[in-house]
Amino acid sequence: MVRHKRYQQGLKKVMDALGYQFKNTELLVQALTHPSMKENNNQRLEFLGDAVLQFIMSDKLYREHPHEKEGDLTHLRALMVCEDTLSPLARAAGLGEALLMDHGEELTGGREKPSVLCDVMEAVLAAVYLDGGLEEARNLVLRLWPTPESVHRPMQDSKGRLQELMQQNGASFPVYEIIGTSGPPHDPQFEARVTHEGKTLGHGLGRTKKEAEKAAALDALRQMGEPV
Repeated sequence: MVRHKRYQQGLKKVMDALGYQFKNTELLVQALTHPSMKENNNQRLEFLGDAVLQFIMSDKLYREHPHEKEGDLTHLRALMVCEDTLSPLARAAGLGEALLMDHGEELTGGREKPSVLCDVMEAVLAAVYLDGGLEEARNLVLRLWPTPESVHRPMQDSKGRLQELMQQNGASFPVYEIIGTSGPPHDPQFEARVTHEGKTLGHGLGRTKKEAEKAAALDALRQMGEPV
């Protein structure tokens, strides 16, 4: 009973942080159930939440940036839905602390993994959408998400910085290649690799080929000990 009461208190704390009170708290419980628990986990909600966030953010950016071209809007959207943006939001809402996960996952730091936090943030958004509809989901995004201007953009000039660093050392240009694609055709995820003279410098993922290449360059800079 005490454990049950404490968990209910934890759910209330999450709802207060989100600024949304669930009518069906079972949706929130499912959103907070890590795949390591197998039954009724949040993977399906994560799938839905990704699509809901893509739509809400696309609509938001389209309205707020009437003079931006498609490519620029795509870049802004990628910035607003990426792991680096979502994981701090999940952490601030206490989602990692509230996650239901098995002991092994917890021992490996699962509650603080950016990928896990990103996934649970998407799952919670889907749960809000199912519980309260699109407008409640939109309100959650408008309430919690930062503006594009305030988001740290380490990938923005990572390719240029890597190329400049190579030139300073008298080396040839780095080479980028797309080595994999996953996800549905309407929302693919690309994997890029950057190499130099046959040596792999870094890998990166992105929803566009350019974003994946920038992520690979960023990974290379980190591997080389450069500040990012």
